[in-house]
Amino acid sequence: MPPRLLAIVILIGLSIFINYIDRGNLATAATVVKQELRLSPSQLGFLLTAFFITYMPMQPLIGWLVDKFTASRVLVVGFLVWSLATLLTAFAAGFATLFACRLLLGVGESVSFPSMSKILTDNVGEMQRGFANGIVQAGLAFGPAFGIFAGGTLIAAYGWRPFFIGCGAISVVWIVVWQAVSRGQLRNGRATLSADAPDFAVVLREPTLWGASAGHFFSNFLLYFNATWIPYYLVHERGWTLPEMGRIGGAAFLLTGIAMVGCGSISDRLVRNGASPTLVRKAAFAIGGLGAAIGMLGCGYSHDAAASAGWLVFAGFFGGLLGVNTFAVSQTKAGTAATGKWTGIQNMIANVSGLIAPALTGVLVEATGSFTLPFTLAAIAAFASGAAWTLLTGRIEPIDWKARSALKVAPEFT
Repeated sequence: MPPRLLAIVILIGLSIFINYIDRGNLATAATVVKQELRLSPSQLGFLLTAFFITYMPMQPLIGWLVDKFTASRVLVVGFLVWSLATLLTAFAAGFATLFACRLLLGVGESVSFPSMSKILTDNVGEMQRGFANGIVQAGLAFGPAFGIFAGGTLIAAYGWRPFFIGCGAISVVWIVVWQAVSRGQLRNGRATLSADAPDFAVVLREPTLWGASAGHFFSNFLLYFNATWIPYYLVHERGWTLPEMGRIGGAAFLLTGIAMVGCGSISDRLVRNGASPTLVRKAAFAIGGLGAAIGMLGCGYSHDAAASAGWLVFAGFFGGLLGVNTFAVSQTKAGTAATGKWTGIQNMIANVSGLIAPALTGVLVEATGSFTLPFTLAAIAAFASGAAWTLLTGRIEPIDWKARSALKVAPEFT
């Protein structure tokens, strides 16, 4: 990969890194925010869910925008909005203002994955796509790892409000660097310039889109359960201090990111040596889903706090295998003509889990006084994700959108 393109991929990964710090910082601070603002567990659950009320429905619109216009510009505008939302959160005085800030954060962060996927589709080939997606997806894991580890330490030392101010300010630096590095370096395959560009109706008729969306939905259920409730669980259920919580939760997410980069690199090497992208990517989904499910069950049912932490880290590694190819499938199958639309639809459906997992967990914990049932649901979701990606996404190869547009009915899973 040329150095300039590698720098762009790393910067996109950093944007996802910042994205997940900002969307997860409320979960990291949940213990002290809940106490200071006198929130109930169910209120905390709904605050953790509020982000998705705006984030989810924005996805198809952002997908259309990045296919029609310049993905880089869409990404920068969204970055500015979510930075503002993070800064404003530091000055929230109660449930209502926190809720409004989380809604605004969802609007801003909605640009990330459609923009990222479009940029990678236009600029990275199939034989380098595993590594590129590994770098970008690692940001998804390293963000919570850093947010939990550093956040737990900083919040314990200085309080939660300065932490939010710092998180919001970091984004400005990224925007300046991105503009300097990416200017004039990106190919922009606008769908409007392609005779093969499908409309939304054609994309929606593609059955493997729904298979990918199901796999993504269930893996996101696992992700958002971990990102929103694991910090609270480690402190209140297992009795770890805030700094200890930061180290344990951070280690789990750190291992997820390392697994993503490693798996992506190995996948590319196998594809370059003649292996089928379908076999390589589906093997990662299947192994990752099964391993993450076992880890979640071990964590939830272990009677020993140290053993539970070990199972959490185990699940983190396999979660990396499960998540690394989440967008590589859409980039290959949809191509430059439809990546934005496909990713927007897939990500919208997948993030319904963001509406469900945090709030449902809060309700179940309040009702049962335990995390056992939530961990069981997370394990089921991990296994279901691996199964859906493996069985319902067909062959991982480009779709002929011109032929799809001519069909009167939806094709089968091919």
